[in-house]
Amino acid sequence: MVPGSSQDEKEGAVKRRIYWLMPDLASARRAMRDLLQARVDVAHIHFAGPEGMDMTGLHAANVWQTSDVVHAAKTGWTLGTACGIAAGLVAALLFPLVGEEPEWGFAALVGVLGGVVGAWSASMVGISIPSPRLQRFEGAIAQGQILLMVDLPAMRVREIEDLLQTAHPEARFEGEEGQIPAFR
Repeated sequence: MVPGSSQDEKEGAVKRRIYWLMPDLASARRAMRDLLQARVDVAHIHFAGPEGMDMTGLHAANVWQTSDVVHAAKTGWTLGTACGIAAGLVAALLFPLVGEEPEWGFAALVGVLGGVVGAWSASMVGISIPSPRLQRFEGAIAQGQILLMVDLPAMRVREIEDLLQTAHPEARFEGEEGQIPAFR
């Protein structure tokens, strides 16, 4: 089997995220090149640096990695759906649209709409909130270091950690996190 083309990657399975702090842009760009040569898909490599830093040559992290948007959307969906169902049930029971019978379909529709509106509005807030997962790196990033996040199938984690440790002794391993959905 070719490294980097496992069935886990093809199916979008759960991945593990490894964190490394790179001391400067030159080191980060070399790490990017090394990861690509090791057949890590560019979509699974994310760099976060100080505001305004020129990230040319790097796959910069986006809002999925740097904000709390996913957690906020899930919370909004849950609360919005619950409120929508409650409002829909009240409306269906007290104000039937046709005849005297409750409108259960209307209650379900209002519940789904509540979930959509809740997820949308909460994600608009969550996009502006920094990811709690990255709070521990804020000081290092503010000092000019670059955070490297790599999402890998579990079977490749040790290989890539060894590669980065050997090729980049100037970098600092900052840990590993499990259960990263593939779309993040």
